[in-house]
Amino acid sequence: MKYSKEAKPERAGGGGAGARAVPVALMLLLLCGFSFYLGGIYSTGRTFTFSSTTTSIIPIVSTAKQEGSAIALAIARNGNGDDEVEFSECPADYQDYTPCTDPKRWRRYGNYRLSFMERHCPPPPERAVCLVPPPRGYKPPIRWPKSKDQCWYRNVPYDWINSQKSNQHWLRKDGDRFTFPGGGTMFPNGVGAYVDLMADLIPGMKDGSVRTALDTGCGVASWGGDLLARNILTVSLAPRDNHEAQVQFALERGIPAILGIISTQRLPIPSASMDMAHCSRCLIPWTEFGGLYLMEIQRVLRPGGFWVLSGPPINYENRWHGWNTTVEAQKADFDRLKKMLASMCFRLYNKKGDIAVWQKSLDAGCYDKLTPVTTPAKCDDSVDADAAWYVPMRSCVTAPSPKSRGKALPKWPQRLGVAPERVSVVPGGSGSTMKHDDGKWKAAVKHYKALLPALGSDKVRNVMDMSTVYGGFAASLVKDPVWVMNVVSSYGPNSLGVVYDRGLIGTNHDWCEAFSTYPRTYDLLHADGLFAAESHRCEMKFVLVEMDRILRPTGYAIIRDNPYFLDSVASIAKGMRWTCDRHDTENKENEKEKLLICHKQLWSAKKA
Repeated sequence: MKYSKEAKPERAGGGGAGARAVPVALMLLLLCGFSFYLGGIYSTGRTFTFSSTTTSIIPIVSTAKQEGSAIALAIARNGNGDDEVEFSECPADYQDYTPCTDPKRWRRYGNYRLSFMERHCPPPPERAVCLVPPPRGYKPPIRWPKSKDQCWYRNVPYDWINSQKSNQHWLRKDGDRFTFPGGGTMFPNGVGAYVDLMADLIPGMKDGSVRTALDTGCGVASWGGDLLARNILTVSLAPRDNHEAQVQFALERGIPAILGIISTQRLPIPSASMDMAHCSRCLIPWTEFGGLYLMEIQRVLRPGGFWVLSGPPINYENRWHGWNTTVEAQKADFDRLKKMLASMCFRLYNKKGDIAVWQKSLDAGCYDKLTPVTTPAKCDDSVDADAAWYVPMRSCVTAPSPKSRGKALPKWPQRLGVAPERVSVVPGGSGSTMKHDDGKWKAAVKHYKALLPALGSDKVRNVMDMSTVYGGFAASLVKDPVWVMNVVSSYGPNSLGVVYDRGLIGTNHDWCEAFSTYPRTYDLLHADGLFAAESHRCEMKFVLVEMDRILRPTGYAIIRDNPYFLDSVASIAKGMRWTCDRHDTENKENEKEKLLICHKQLWSAKKA
């Protein structure tokens, strides 16, 4: 934003050069100091109050003309001296806009291993600083648990997936809604029967040993949805595509999911985090590229964790006729798969019908046999195994930490309250600090519910904690009908492993960029100290516009921060058509931290 001075200081009359030197030097010093002060204000996103009583509009237009959008941000100074921010509506074709996985930008990137479908965020000049409109006819989602089996058609109006997948019973259009019969390519008898068989093969699914799971190529997340009733929390993963909107369907149903693909970058998940990983005909070429994709699964699985595969080449003896292949080719692929997994310290744990289960070894001796020069190689210490934000996948096997070798985590729900080994990655982290943090959030959530009765009711299902450390906010909600996506900053201590070790789920993220999800996918966003922590890097308006994109109409945001930042947040939120109220925290005497509770309004696009 460029400002020009409306008046110049008059040149003083009379006097020589020596008489003028001191005033000129003093004026320059004052101007430099004032410029530095203004720079500090605008770099943090703080609103500066002008004394002018005139009204002016200053447009900032994006250069992303190829996106087909005329995007403008207007800052109006009104008569009472407060800054008012107004945002234009995005074009109607932005209703499913995902900035960092935008199909309109795919041609800019290579096809190698489908890397164009990974995160590629637009540079600041091309960011869409506008409000994403809901589809025509949008209405508040069906509430949980009914939403697991149905959603409004107008909220996710995609006919292509219905016509292409109806024979697999993924979903069915029924009047004004989609219904989800629970079918799939590999579970024609329904997802319940499929998971029942899986639980017979993996007894740990029944006793709390298996708590966290990863579903690669998740479809509409019926597998993850079924596991919720079995106290297993799944991160369902699928890439952005032009037609299917799989992740959007999952989140509309109230099932955890994120946009992502196993390609060239690590998944934004720390090592040894998942009790189970699953692929049901997910079409990932597991044995290609030297087993690189298998090595990423090996990295994120805990020692003793399970990898479940159904679809080619499992049960090839009876299935190969429908796979457009030969029995010899499928047998060779299955043999190659078994050999690769054995070399990565997996053993074939169980197999029945279309399902095969491998277990990652707890035996330290297997990993000790690997070295940086064996095949496969053992990963060295040059890259942290937990580092996962824009970190390239490595063609090597990740050995378990010496501290965790041979040790199994407590079963769920006991593990929620036990401080894991990884708590030490947090500066000052320990069992006592984690327990203190849990106590803080238990009191905070009680206070939140008094201020926002919707929290804890069926009005709130999908929740995101935008800046967590130990996952204490999510832990305090574990008995409510919600699930929480815990976000750990990619620029701070990587405590995400602690979150997973407690039996919760989450992802790494940098809030200077857009999140890996579709618009309108969360009912509640919780931001604790986010703007104070990130204001030196991220421009406030971009973060708030992103929050508006991912928040459902009629959804809520609880922003807990220094009052210095809340003033600016409230001003920008008003321009996003949110209504906000300011409150004390549970500690009313704490003047350094206040609450802003905001409600996003449901509005209709002005233009079709």
